[in-house]
Amino acid sequence: MANNKTLVPQAKAGLNKFKMEAAKEVGVDLKEGYNGDLTSRQNGSVGGQMTKKMVEQYEKNL
Repeated sequence: MANNKTLVPQAKAGLNKFKMEAAKEVGVDLKEGYNGDLTSRQNGSVGGQMTKKMVEQYEKNL
């Protein structure tokens, strides 16, 4: 079972901002609150963009 609990509560606002930026970059109309009207593909593209950007940042810092 998935646990969506934020391990560092102070990071929640930053993660939400990051998610909104990633959504904008891939053209997904993500809004604050409920987004159940989005398709799995749209949601997956946001998560994929976030992961891509995190990996790029990690590689820069190596």
